Parts: sequence; C-alpha cells; structure tokens
Amino acid sequence: MVSHLPPKRNRIAGRQSERQDSQTSGHRDIGTSGQRRFGMDPQGPVTIRTTQFITNRLLNRRQFIVTIFHPTRANISRSELGEKLAGLYKTEAARVSVFGLKTKFGGGVSTGFGLIYDDEESQKKFEPKHRLVRSGLADKVVKASRKLRKERKNRSKKVRGKAKTKAGEPAKKK
Repeated sequence: MVSHLPPKRNRIAGRQSERQDSQTSGHRDIGTSGQRRFGMDPQGPVTIRTTQFITNRLLNRRQFIVTIFHPTRANISRSELGEKLAGLYKTEAARVSVFGLKTKFGGGVSTGFGLIYDDEESQKKFEPKHRLVRSGLADKVVKASRKLRKERKNRSKKVRGKAKTKAGEPAKKK
C-alpha cells in the first residue's frame, strides 16, 4: 500500500514550528470558553435571557427556558435568579419557580426552566410537592424510617385478627 501522508517526523516537526510561531506572535490561548478564570468575582454581572416563552392558560402560568450568562461567577443561586426574574416580569418572587439548572461545560453559561404562576392557589395546585417544599409553600412530610416501616409491616404479618392493628403500631416504651 502506498501512503499519501508525509512521514511522521515531518508532521510533528510542522506542528512544533506552528506552535512556536503562535507563541512568538503575542497571541495568548485563554481556554475554550474564551474567558480568563483568574478574575472570578462572586458579585459580578449576570445576564438573563428567556426563550420559548409560553403563556399557559390551562395551568395559570407563564413558562420559559432561561439562559444565564455569568462569566465572572461560578454560578447564580436559585433564589437570586427568582428575584431577578420577578423584577423582570413584575411579579412576586414567591410565584417564580426555577428548576433544572445545568451549567455548561467550561462554566459561564447555565440553562434551566422557569415558571411564573398567576396566583398562589394555582401554584399549590399544579406545582410538584418537592418544589413547593423548596419554595416554602408546603411542609416537608416526615415519614418513619424505611427500616421502621418494614419492621411494623412484618410484625403485623405474624398476628391474625383484631390484634393485627395493635401489632402494626410502634412498640410502647415503659
């Protein structure tokens, strides 16, 4: 077989000479994201862009995809983002629900999903319970531990009849 590629050492030598040229020309490689990471500012500017904005009359809400540009920050908190969106759309911060935030590889850009409910009643009706707990509109359900529930279940299996309900109850301490 005849190879149409030049010998290996010529290709490597060519790359080295290109690399030396770029170093001497004064250009600096600042990474794939195009930003220098040593100038991080936790209070730096943030740009928020909303796309695919839909008014959902059935669920009494506005829904959209939110893109956050934060070049000098590691990330933006969910509560701060909710406050900024509430100011942008002239509503209460409690009616704004932001979730699914993912930071792009390399940092500087995050995307997520946002909802703005028209009233608290519709928010409590349609929003999942775990997001209501996060926003402080619902209390977290405190359950017995998994092991304790299994022990109660197995205890009640051993007994028949009316005593079954007593066997399922937690053991009384004396």
